[in-house]
Amino acid sequence: MKFMKLGSKPDSFQTDGGYIRFVASELATDMVVNVGDVKFYLHKFPLLSKSARLQKLVAATNDANGDEIHIQDIPGGPAAFEVCAKFCYGMTVTLNAYNVVAARCAAEYLEMYETIEKGNLIYKIDVFLNSSIFRSWKDSIIVLQTTKSLLPWSEELKVVSHCLDSIASKASIDTSKVEWSYTYNWKKIASENGNSLQWNDARKPQMVPKDWWVEDLCELPIDLYKRVIVTIKTKGRVSGDVIGEALNAYTLRRLPGFSKGVNQNIDFVKYRSLVETIVWLLPTEKGVVSCSFLLRLLRAAIFLDCGETERNELMRRIAQQLPEAKMNDLLIRAPPGEATVYDVDMVQNLVEEFVTHSSRTEPVDNEFLGSRSPKFGPDASKVLVAKLIDCYLAEIARDPNLHLSKFVNLGETIASFSRPSHDGLYRAIDMYLKEHPGISKSERKRICKLMDCRKLSAEACMHAVQNERLPLRVVVQVLFFEQVRATASAENSTSDLPGSIRALLPGGSHGSSRSTTTNTEEDWDSVPTADDIKALKGELATLRLGSNDSGNEAAKSDVEKVAASRMKGLVMSKIFSKLWSSKERHGEISSSDTSDSHGSVNAEETKSTPSRSRRHSLS
Repeated sequence: MKFMKLGSKPDSFQTDGGYIRFVASELATDMVVNVGDVKFYLHKFPLLSKSARLQKLVAATNDANGDEIHIQDIPGGPAAFEVCAKFCYGMTVTLNAYNVVAARCAAEYLEMYETIEKGNLIYKIDVFLNSSIFRSWKDSIIVLQTTKSLLPWSEELKVVSHCLDSIASKASIDTSKVEWSYTYNWKKIASENGNSLQWNDARKPQMVPKDWWVEDLCELPIDLYKRVIVTIKTKGRVSGDVIGEALNAYTLRRLPGFSKGVNQNIDFVKYRSLVETIVWLLPTEKGVVSCSFLLRLLRAAIFLDCGETERNELMRRIAQQLPEAKMNDLLIRAPPGEATVYDVDMVQNLVEEFVTHSSRTEPVDNEFLGSRSPKFGPDASKVLVAKLIDCYLAEIARDPNLHLSKFVNLGETIASFSRPSHDGLYRAIDMYLKEHPGISKSERKRICKLMDCRKLSAEACMHAVQNERLPLRVVVQVLFFEQVRATASAENSTSDLPGSIRALLPGGSHGSSRSTTTNTEEDWDSVPTADDIKALKGELATLRLGSNDSGNEAAKSDVEKVAASRMKGLVMSKIFSKLWSSKERHGEISSSDTSDSHGSVNAEETKSTPSRSRRHSLS
């Protein structure tokens, strides 16, 4: 820390009680200065020779008051006045970053100018500030902190603006020109450089990180911090990601419990202002702060009841970066009075905002994904969001108070997002059915419509076939698509399958299979019994056995191949006899509701498809 010593005489100021200060001297004092509650017994000559204000005050005193004057509004109070008085006596005074601004403001108040006496206190302090204090990184920060209690004097004397410019200039210089005397953040630098502050093998100093100044500024109160960041931004030489790192570090330091959730016992007004200021300072560039940080900031904004403008801005930014979010960050507690545990409506709004943003910026901008997701195509962000919401749905499904409409509405918001697997969605649906056993058949049917049975893995299919919570129609759909896949895999081709069956294969159409078997019979809406599931499992095993046997078809004779093929047809017809016979009763040879994009198969196609005619006749 820089310091300056003024004067050479020994300090002869003494104290008589807590509120009386006097100079020990052979000469009797002839002047009393009241500064606040403290009385100073001093001599006129040394003070009046350097202070124009004291000259005026003494001249204005009348005989009734004698030589006693009152100073109530001097900046820095009694301590600052004492520094100025000691300078007038020529006593030794030490100025440093902690007291120099108070002394400068007090000297300005006392009008200790060069016109009164050469080498006066104002001149000496200004030289010290410009030659030492403003050249030091650490001292500039300390001085800026002291200016807050000395407003408006420190502002009018431009001490604040000089500090801001000094700090911003040092934070903006090239890191190769940074000297370690500028920063005292040794612990972070040591950890980033292998716990060593020595020179490396090439005999060069350790590399200075771009955010070397970030933690040092966390000592500033929010109003001064805001002005520093704005000044740094104005310089235009610091990247947005470093500014974002600075805001992240400051929030973690200044907002109690921010990393784990805002502390309940805090000053709401103070910390509401802090959060609103941080949101206002966020760089305009996308991705300079993590989505996790934004979501925690949103959680704090909701808890502290910040303004709608700040919350909307956070939601807009989060929606743009939603693909990089983590599920735990979305678990925002519901407002007081809500029956649910988590704020599902907030996540619903975020997803809707993401959908709106994606539609405005087609093709989807995946710049933040970079090389992290090279396997994804242009719809990578939608795939990531779909997986994220699947996990979120599985988590909120455990809430017994979660209404079905909220679960379904959120699932339908991402229904158009193409993703290779629906296993996560199946897990969420199964969890909801498990935690809400009392929902009606129609509600059970409604929630299952979210899922595409064609996109379930083999493991998920096995679980679904044994799942007594699913409607029977869903179990049948799973078995049906498993058989289609098994047949296609065994024959290595789908060319021999009926046209309507080929359309149901994964990838055969972009449509949904939610309504593949939309019969209105009560049987299909019912939950399967244990006997139903046992029978279906047995038939599924028969199908798989037939599929495994088909792997050895190269060694079979043509007669054996034909027999195996017919056996598959018989088994499949046995499983779906109820489905096909039901459609026959309604005059439907082909499924008209496999998907909105499939449409019905015309009569000509039906006549020309022998395999379908065969299966239909078998039923």
